[in-house]
Amino acid sequence: MAQIIATRRPATDLPDREADVWRAFQGQQTAFANPLMGPDFARAIGRVRDDAEVVTYRRGDEIVGFLGLHRRPGGFARPLGAPFSDYHALITGPAPGMDGPQALTLAGIGAFRHIGLVDPYGLFPPVGTGPDAFAIETPDGPEAHLESMRAVSPKKFKNWRRLSNRLAELGPLRFDQSQSRDDLDALLSWKSEQFERTGLQDVLRPLWVRALMSDLFEADTPHFRGLMLTLHAGDTLVGGHFGVFGGGTYHPWIASTNPALAHVSPGNAFLDQAIRAMPRLGITTYDLGPGHDHYKQPWASIRKQVGVGLTLVEGKGRGLMTLGSTAWASGADAPLAKVRRRLDHIAAIDPTPAGRALALVHAMRAIPRRLSPSGPIEG
Repeated sequence: MAQIIATRRPATDLPDREADVWRAFQGQQTAFANPLMGPDFARAIGRVRDDAEVVTYRRGDEIVGFLGLHRRPGGFARPLGAPFSDYHALITGPAPGMDGPQALTLAGIGAFRHIGLVDPYGLFPPVGTGPDAFAIETPDGPEAHLESMRAVSPKKFKNWRRLSNRLAELGPLRFDQSQSRDDLDALLSWKSEQFERTGLQDVLRPLWVRALMSDLFEADTPHFRGLMLTLHAGDTLVGGHFGVFGGGTYHPWIASTNPALAHVSPGNAFLDQAIRAMPRLGITTYDLGPGHDHYKQPWASIRKQVGVGLTLVEGKGRGLMTLGSTAWASGADAPLAKVRRRLDHIAAIDPTPAGRALALVHAMRAIPRRLSPSGPIEG
């Protein structure tokens, strides 16, 4: 059998013929269906990050896999698009002829930090388990799905219906796709204000993130595009989601609501309307991603696990990024574990020294808010 070789290239240089093979692998495995694991997302990240790389694996003339990554000094790598890569994977068929560590070795990687590993073929050694991820599918239609959710939590849904009726007093509720820059600016501003208020790192601050959001807002290709969904009450913007859409799967990153309407639970009103609109918008899977189960679980029909931790390649990763070990996924309440996760998050979101220094200063200033009894719970 021919030896597998790896070819590295900037993500923007991925040829169309290889992108087609990548999509074919996704079509063979439903676990790979999310657009974050596709070639068009890799290209989008490549347009705003010069360290975005795609590795193509071949056995002879046959392509057997793809891996997207950000290569950092010392043989360390993170998933492409981190920390916006809620899901990432070594994209292959069911029998690629290599495992995860071998793929990393071929790519010259000694340690790979997982933040949402999807590994249906079991190619990587076991890592920790992150927060559960949630998705919505409505094979029997939106009304049947909503009724099944109501049956599980009747009191919650009765209260949310009452609050939704109060919201409608501002004007008729209108849910749809929006192409308004003003709406996008409002969602991003509200999200940044939420980060500031809760003491969390503002992942929207780095220039590459702003460029990515703007680029995706304009993107519209046959396989992949940005998508913003909004809810209005009359002329008032209530809230919205913004993220990526492809192959019938919508994955929003930005979920924010009008802070002036917090008393009427606008996030739940939004999800109720979003579920009703899925068929006409062509959305078969509304992937809410990991974490925040108190908000997502009541609406979701699918619950899944992803991997977090570090894959170390024998002989290559020794001493590398010990702060990124699998132990980070355990001891969630330990102060040191929280500090480690925060440092890793800062390093992932901003590759520039100045940006990391600013984020670290902000993190130090936010400690009182993060530790207060009424402060946020870290997910």
